[in-house]
Amino acid sequence: MSRVGVIGIGHGKFGRRSDATVQELAFEAFRAALKDAKIDKKEIDASVIGAVPEYHKQRSVAGVIQEYLGLNPAPTWLTEVACASGSAAIRTAWMEIKSGMHNVVAVLGCQKMTELSTAEILALMGRVGEVQWESVFGTTFPAYYAMFANAHMHKYGTTHDQFLQVAVKNHFYGAKNPKALFQKPITLEKARDSEPVASPFCVYDCCANADGAACILLAEESRAKAIAGDRVIWLDGVGSATASMSVLKRPDLVSLPSASQAARQAYQMANVTPADIKVAEVHDCFTVAEVLAYEDLGFCERGQGGKYIEDRRSYIGGGGVAVNVDGGLKAKGHPIGATGVSMAHEIVLQLRGEAGERQVPNADVGLTHNVGGIGQYTFVHVFRRN
Repeated sequence: MSRVGVIGIGHGKFGRRSDATVQELAFEAFRAALKDAKIDKKEIDASVIGAVPEYHKQRSVAGVIQEYLGLNPAPTWLTEVACASGSAAIRTAWMEIKSGMHNVVAVLGCQKMTELSTAEILALMGRVGEVQWESVFGTTFPAYYAMFANAHMHKYGTTHDQFLQVAVKNHFYGAKNPKALFQKPITLEKARDSEPVASPFCVYDCCANADGAACILLAEESRAKAIAGDRVIWLDGVGSATASMSVLKRPDLVSLPSASQAARQAYQMANVTPADIKVAEVHDCFTVAEVLAYEDLGFCERGQGGKYIEDRRSYIGGGGVAVNVDGGLKAKGHPIGATGVSMAHEIVLQLRGEAGERQVPNADVGLTHNVGGIGQYTFVHVFRRN
């Protein structure tokens, strides 16, 4: 079967975007992707929109975005799997092209989170778990991941300072990314002294809500080569898995089983191993989530994720896989529908060698790891330069 390639990418500024509606955010990224691919929007056969509609005043957001982009009457639809909605959109578009239904598909991840108050957002996030037996007892998103952190600390001796080293790294790279929400480096001491959130977490353990959008254009192999030539980046491996909504039904809280399963699928399809990955974008909604990702993706042994970051192995030139060198969710911000597409945007930049001072040397294989909720859904995608 023919391959699916990325022929164009676009990314808007993440932040509190009171200057733009969700349609305008999407247009910002879409226009950049068209310019990058050097094609007209008439060449696009369909679009897939990744977003969580509950955050928008507009209920059926895909339709208004499609109309605003001037893509009617081409088909469009929405994908929603919480924080992994953008990666679900990429997988859906990949399947469309693989099936032969379409040749060129636009994938847009977009989210306008600041239309709601903080209290409304917290209430929505609290319902990411199982609503019958868990959220009724007052669960919050930070508290769920704090349970993962405490379990990892108890079983493996991981320290809170090791988790906070993730924040230090990601803010270091976020300062080099003009699209990021936070563009200032931080020290471990500053992170440690921030306000408590949910033990052991403090403010710098947690990512921030944001508005924003990102876009990638996918194409069937022959069209991709004709449009982008040597600049095509191939999406050669896709993996996806789910886990129980309730954490009570999981075997432990020191890993995300959906992530390990999705990674195995993507590695097998792309015919690679963790040792082949040069650069990765992983879902660091909280610092512990990045540490779990190191282990779930096979970058290090179980229980060694804290040491992996402490030894700076996930930095550029650190001897391991360079992880979240665009700042990650932690510094870049987390507009939940846009995150998975934003991850793909960064990997394409890296594999093209166009990431500037954040460039990972000799990056030829990259990976994205996008988690929905508290591990209910995980998507892993493997991209290759040649």
